[in-house]
Amino acid sequence: MTDSTNGRRRTAPERHRGAVTLRRESLPTSTADEKLLDSSNRREWRTKDAWRSLRILSEFVEGFDTLADLPPAVSVFGSARSKPDSVECEMAADLGAALAEAGYAVITGGGPGVMEAANRGATEAGGMSVGLGIELPFEQGLNDWVDVGIDFRYFFVRKTMFVKYAQAFVVLPGGFGTLDELFEAITLVQTKKVTRFPVILMGAEYWSGLLDWIKQTLLKDGKVSESDLDLIQVTDDVDEAVQIIVNADAALAAADGKR
Repeated sequence: MTDSTNGRRRTAPERHRGAVTLRRESLPTSTADEKLLDSSNRREWRTKDAWRSLRILSEFVEGFDTLADLPPAVSVFGSARSKPDSVECEMAADLGAALAEAGYAVITGGGPGVMEAANRGATEAGGMSVGLGIELPFEQGLNDWVDVGIDFRYFFVRKTMFVKYAQAFVVLPGGFGTLDELFEAITLVQTKKVTRFPVILMGAEYWSGLLDWIKQTLLKDGKVSESDLDLIQVTDDVDEAVQIIVNADAALAAADGKR
């Protein structure tokens, strides 16, 4: 497809479904997750969901097989809407580089904004940069700084990969998707599904309102305990964030050595 105004080739909109790439009129009007969770066609559940289970299994197999040989890694989350010159993108790029220099692979959602900045920082520092994409109606595709990329159909499969192959979560300013990952990580640590797993918020001013609400509403009303607040660490210092992760790894190694 050519742009008539300057004669340059223009990339057509596209969507990835596993190994399949769809463009133009072949673009579907719904996503695999939407079809899976649609309760309006209950009569199709018996005939189609059994086959969907095999597709879901194949995504787990693909993810496990692809990521099994990763070095120790850190998942970095943040908004796809952040501008390249924003404070959070600059912080993400510095963080990606610092993590790479400390020997960690950087895992993001593979999109633009904060994710792209973290991937770029890791790649430019000579580290491993991973992107776990997701099929969305408005998905932009994996950013150009991803070394290893997987496109998932199902959110829950993708979220498993974020946790399974990471030593820590670092969460920069973001929206609903970022909050979803943040609270899932905290819940997994709180319920001891994962242990000694740092969850670090970067952008103290951005997160201050949320943290105040947790303390003044959830804690005050007894919905969380005082110790639950310790599950979240906050810093604007990239070196401090990396050191928290390194210290947690050292503590884990020491604990394992005593067993």
